[in-house]
Amino acid sequence: MNEVNVNLDKYQGLIFDMDGTLIDTMPSHLDAWHQTAQHFHFPYDRKWMNSLGGMPSPKITLEVNKKYGLELDALEVSSFKMARFAEITDKGQPIKLTVDLVKQWSGKKPMSVGTGSQRASALSLLEDNQLLDYFETVVSATEVKNHKPNPDTFLLAAQAMGLVATHCVVFEDTELGKQAAHAAGMDCIMVEESGLRLYPV
Repeated sequence: MNEVNVNLDKYQGLIFDMDGTLIDTMPSHLDAWHQTAQHFHFPYDRKWMNSLGGMPSPKITLEVNKKYGLELDALEVSSFKMARFAEITDKGQPIKLTVDLVKQWSGKKPMSVGTGSQRASALSLLEDNQLLDYFETVVSATEVKNHKPNPDTFLLAAQAMGLVATHCVVFEDTELGKQAAHAAGMDCIMVEESGLRLYPV
């Protein structure tokens, strides 16, 4: 993955998604969902499940119910999934492309994390990867009622940094995340196979 030249000078604040953007955790999340699907006997479509990246586990369970006409208990299923994820020793490595940017802009612009993970899991992952101290605030699924693709996560992150939302840029890796950024009035820089690509609002 090669860095695409993206000019960040015009932005006052940087907001980073975590899973798949800062840390390559998506394969571990998908493995945990595979175990969950086997346990609760529902079909497992890895590609479709990956497209829901950025959505909290209870909401993903509701999407599973909708897709397959099931009535799974969202809290029971998500608790099982999160327990399986917690058991995975190596949850993923930092993504060099974005982590290098974090280090480059540290102390120059305020930065925050806006993630669909639960707070305890997010803080633990960021701490384990020596990333937590770079960020002014972490907004997780625990603090937000309306999750991605709604803009609330990123709006709260901008507010916590004391910045106007439109003066911030979001780094994301999923379509849901990009939709959330644009809904917040923020440009979005996507982490893609070829590198970083800017999607203006």
